[in-house]
Amino acid sequence: MGDHKDLTDEFAVDKIKDLAEHIKTCMFCTYNEYRLQSRPMSVQKIDDLGQLWFLSDRNSSQNADITLNPMVEIFFSEPHDKFLTLHGTASISYDRETIEKLWNPIVKIWMPGGVDDPNLSVIKVVPEDGYYWNNKNGKMVAIAKMTAALITGKTMDDGIEGSLKL
Repeated sequence: MGDHKDLTDEFAVDKIKDLAEHIKTCMFCTYNEYRLQSRPMSVQKIDDLGQLWFLSDRNSSQNADITLNPMVEIFFSEPHDKFLTLHGTASISYDRETIEKLWNPIVKIWMPGGVDDPNLSVIKVVPEDGYYWNNKNGKMVAIAKMTAALITGKTMDDGIEGSLKL
């Protein structure tokens, strides 16, 4: 069994930044009137409060869902190495200054109108809590320990996990 360490406040923010900034792409989950809806999205920024910032199309399903229910769940995963789940509240903004600060050219793949596209919006997620798991010694050591565990039949968990509370 690995180590367990719950994190709060700035320590939780540091863990969110450490994992989410490294992984970048998440499954961004919203609730519509029928069920949980998930889609991949890339976080553009994580600020000093642990808030996550995304760019989105005003007419997207995530914007429509957030308008009905602002509660969201976000899942980051790098297999065998890093995992992060966050629960929070999302809000939508059309502030041009924020859009320009968050913009990067790769977003043009999804928003061909560019930074000046009138349908471009910002989703800000304020996390309330979450859970993380990552290994202590990097992916290669983790894979080696998993292989050894399979061969020997012994548990060689190299992980550290815990809750996050902001």
